[in-house]
Amino acid sequence: MAKPQKRYVCQSCGSVSHRWAGQCGDCSEWNTMVEDTAGANVTPFQAKHNLMGGGRSIQLVGLDAEITLPERMQSGIAELDRALGGGFVEGSATLIGGDPGIGKSTLLLQAAAKMAMTGLPVAYVSGEEAADQVRLRARRLGLGSAPVMLAAATSVRDILTTLSQATPPALLVIDSIQTMHSDLIEGAPGTVSQVRASAQELIRFAKERGTAVVLVGHVTKDGSIAGPRVLEHMVDTVLSFEGERSHQYRILRAIKNRFGGTDEIGVFAMVAEGLTEIANPSALFLTQREEGVTGTTVFPALEGTRPVLVEIQALVVRLASGATPRRAVVGWDSGRMAMILAVLEARCGLSFSACEVYLNIAGGYKVQDPAADLAVAAALVSALSERPVPVDAVAFGEIALSGEIRPVAHAPLRLKEAGKLGFERALLPSAITDDKSGLKLTGFRTLADFVGHMLGK
Repeated sequence: MAKPQKRYVCQSCGSVSHRWAGQCGDCSEWNTMVEDTAGANVTPFQAKHNLMGGGRSIQLVGLDAEITLPERMQSGIAELDRALGGGFVEGSATLIGGDPGIGKSTLLLQAAAKMAMTGLPVAYVSGEEAADQVRLRARRLGLGSAPVMLAAATSVRDILTTLSQATPPALLVIDSIQTMHSDLIEGAPGTVSQVRASAQELIRFAKERGTAVVLVGHVTKDGSIAGPRVLEHMVDTVLSFEGERSHQYRILRAIKNRFGGTDEIGVFAMVAEGLTEIANPSALFLTQREEGVTGTTVFPALEGTRPVLVEIQALVVRLASGATPRRAVVGWDSGRMAMILAVLEARCGLSFSACEVYLNIAGGYKVQDPAADLAVAAALVSALSERPVPVDAVAFGEIALSGEIRPVAHAPLRLKEAGKLGFERALLPSAITDDKSGLKLTGFRTLADFVGHMLGK
């Protein structure tokens, strides 16, 4: 049997030693080493690295414990609240990223001003622009009289010291986190260590004071948020502001949300007065046409609980023999289009090998819904055969490699939205038999049946 060994525990830092010493070797405090007889048979390595003592007890609760839902603060912008899951949560940290000039600062300035007008204390700290520049932008947006506390600073210590001297704000906007600097560590603003340290201090302030903090983040050339990846893990919500600066429309998408779903989007339009909300985005992404055009199909996409009708456009150009055809896709997955082309050739006898194929989602919209397979196939077949799809028809369904057309989720929502916008018929999988929308449904079991229908066979 091993001989019991004594151990000595520092009453100041909890350090453990197998022999007594007048001064603790870890915290350098004097006369704090006290004998602890509970540590029998403890080796020196175990004594130094044992974590089963010296800590404080934490409270453990069950999954069935009663909790109150977090209170939300309305931003005054319905589309922003939709993407957030209902509004800002007290003590939460939100990270919003997007391309330069997309409208991040404009959106947050509008939200901050509207919340301040309701009586909530709101602070807006800009690290990229002077306070006068932000003030001039607010005047252009018609928000110059909003009682927003405005500052231009980059030192996290100065910001938190100032905010701690009075009642903490309900909303704190930091524009942007890459310009913030913490004097706790060395390094220039924007480096990995500075971004992580600055964000950590701001998030700690949010949790302790109940302030909703919004951090604006730069993005890299591939669209991901610049800085350490751990930044996205530290915050509660990550929003992505998408869109092309040459297009009028912007889409706010939730990538991560601890207080709501990640399948909701907010749609905005950039106008002279700033960003305006789009309550019916389907009308934006559809081309107003009275007669059929070859190569175009309307697809009812679904973003969370919101159906959005978009137009899918295809162009097929026949090339001379021996030329290498090109494939170009905008707004959809190029690999999925290659799969659709392969199924059309292998299962339906349509050859695109001597043709250039171009596919575009109108309005700068990006589709990730697999239900768009049938609409893309309809646009490709229409462009190849020069037979237009009826202007009053929508199409959706997932295509398998076997050529089977599989049903998709939330078909009633898609059909209801199409009916509200005046469409009268739908091309869809035969397994879907919903008739509450009032549309004329034409179901297909395989892609070959669908192609035969379009070609009039």
